[in-house]
Amino acid sequence: MSHRLYPKKETPLDYPIDPLIEKRWSPVAFSSEPIEPEKINSLFEAMRWAPSSGNGQPWRVIYATQDEQENFDRLASLLDEGNGYAKRTYLLLLTCALPRFEDKDRENPYWQHDTGLGTQNLILQAVAMNLIAHPMAGFNKERAHELLGIPVDVEPMVMIAVGYPGDGEALTDERWVKKQQQPRQRKPVTDFAFRGKWNSKVKSQI
Repeated sequence: MSHRLYPKKETPLDYPIDPLIEKRWSPVAFSSEPIEPEKINSLFEAMRWAPSSGNGQPWRVIYATQDEQENFDRLASLLDEGNGYAKRTYLLLLTCALPRFEDKDRENPYWQHDTGLGTQNLILQAVAMNLIAHPMAGFNKERAHELLGIPVDVEPMVMIAVGYPGDGEALTDERWVKKQQQPRQRKPVTDFAFRGKWNSKVKSQI
């Protein structure tokens, strides 16, 4: 079955980067076409091999596809109204983070950082397979604990809509059309990369 290609959006680079990173952005136009099970497994395999402090691997994922409508609707009900575009996608994920090492009985100071690394692995793997993976902070964490049985000491982090690219022309909400069309913007490297000491400004990183 043929699918739409990953939508292109101009990435104004100052320096060259890997094409996979350059290609990635967060579209909101999803298709509800099924994702092959082996591709879903590859998403989690990519997350599995992310780096983590002490190999703690603090990430956990709750997921559902539209083939499991009750589970999918439960996850979708957590989304803020502004993220309603994600309800059209085929796969919804909720990433969670464990604040303690499971086998060392002590806190993991890097639990959120490491879960972010795992999330980025998953997102880039999605892009490599022509899938959109759009992370979303707008969801109800308290209800996530209640509806999904998440332990009180486990932190829901982000929801991610994953699916094949859809038709941007079919978007009806103006907010979503704006998100789909707005240009990509980032701070310059010199705003965050400091040579030698905090807040030193250099014109080149060479």
